[in-house]
Amino acid sequence: MKTFTRTFAALAAAASIALSGAVVATAAPVTPTQAVSIVAAKKAPAVTINKIANKSVKGSAKATIRPSVKAAKGVKVTSKVLTVKQGKKTLAKNKTSVKLKAGKYKVTTKVNYKIGKKKHTASKAQTLVIKKVSPKKTWAAPKGKNCPESFPVKGNKTGSNKEWKYHVKGGQYYKRTVPEQCFKSTDDARKAGYRASKR
Repeated sequence: MKTFTRTFAALAAAASIALSGAVVATAAPVTPTQAVSIVAAKKAPAVTINKIANKSVKGSAKATIRPSVKAAKGVKVTSKVLTVKQGKKTLAKNKTSVKLKAGKYKVTTKVNYKIGKKKHTASKAQTLVIKKVSPKKTWAAPKGKNCPESFPVKGNKTGSNKEWKYHVKGGQYYKRTVPEQCFKSTDDARKAGYRASKR
């Protein structure tokens, strides 16, 4: 009986230890290693060649274009030039500025620069459009004694044609005046050489 009691006690102790271990195992699960992603910082370019904006000109006027370049700290730009082509024809090569009339062009900006003592070159090509803008119309032809509604100021040459006057609505001679030109404003009439009527 004593032998049986000792055997039973030993089995109970073993079971207790086994169960205790199982509880410990479930109570403290192993945490998996978490992956950490590191994004490398993007390095700024040594020089940035900006796009030259499209331009507008009036009549036969020309637009002046120049290279637009920004250098990073510690970078020394030694030269920045333009090469301009229209179709297969080269209009300018390695120029610091170029004057262009209305049209479509291929423009290449070339930059030479130094980082320390080391020399570098960068270039960028773009399409540039220079538009022709129609000049603003400041006067219109009259119809008999009348001017168009949007050009109400009457311009009239009187006497020996040496005296040019303009007349505005409400003036004493406005209705009877036969105009040579009709203007949008009195400023436009003055620019054309007319002076204000005294009445």
